[in-house]
Amino acid sequence: MAVDTSAQVKAVARYIRMSPHKVRRVLDQIRGLSYREALIILEFMPYRSCQPILKVLRSAVANAEHNQGFSPASLVISEAYADQGPTLRRFRPRAQGRAYQIRKPTCHITIAVAPTADPD
Repeated sequence: MAVDTSAQVKAVARYIRMSPHKVRRVLDQIRGLSYREALIILEFMPYRSCQPILKVLRSAVANAEHNQGFSPASLVISEAYADQGPTLRRFRPRAQGRAYQIRKPTCHITIAVAPTADPD
């Protein structure tokens, strides 16, 4: 199955309130799969990060369909990665007037789809 990476179409979700480490765990499972297979896997995975990933994947496929005229059945996930976003810093009161810093991570999810040379 040959993938035409020159015709990639991307979608990005930025500032997702989730650790990039936890998002990558799911992205590693769907990278290289067809759109249909990825939808099925994301639908039944038990992780919270599946919802924003599903949203970005559907957006990438909608972009490919609308802007380039590709058929969703012929699309494959060519790139899928999560970069670290800015960290929100919050403080938790502790004993004897101290304050402990709590870091709330964010991430940017990027998914690129490309058509296959031979649709299955």
